[in-house]
Amino acid sequence: MEKLAKRALLVDFYGPLLTDKQRNVWDLHYQQDLSLTEIAEVENISRQAIHDLLKRTERILTEYEDKLGLVQRFWTEREKLLEVQSVLEELKEQDFSCQEAYERHLKIRMMIEDVFVKISAI
Repeated sequence: MEKLAKRALLVDFYGPLLTDKQRNVWDLHYQQDLSLTEIAEVENISRQAIHDLLKRTERILTEYEDKLGLVQRFWTEREKLLEVQSVLEELKEQDFSCQEAYERHLKIRMMIEDVFVKISAI
C-alpha cells in the first residue's frame, strides 16, 4: 500500500484517538500541505517540535494499527467484496431456475455495489 494512502487510512480509522493538537498538525501537514516551518509559525512552536510531533503521531497511529489491525482488516474485506462483486457480475438471468431467484440475485448485487461505493470513498 502506498505510504500516503496508508497514512490517510490510519488517520481515518484512528484519528479520533489523537489529541486535538496532533490531529490539527497532521491535517495542516498532510491534508493542507503546509511545510513544517509554516506549521511552526501557526502553532508558535519550533520547526523541530512540529517534526517530532508528526513522527510521534505517525508512530502512535502505527501502534494502534499493530494492536487493532482495522486498516488491514478493511483492505482484506474490501478485496473479498471485490471478488464477490466480480462473481455476481458474471451471473446472467439464464443461470437461475426461476425469476424470483434472479431478482434476489439482483437485489444482493445492488446491495453489495452500494456497500462498495461507500467503502471506496474512504
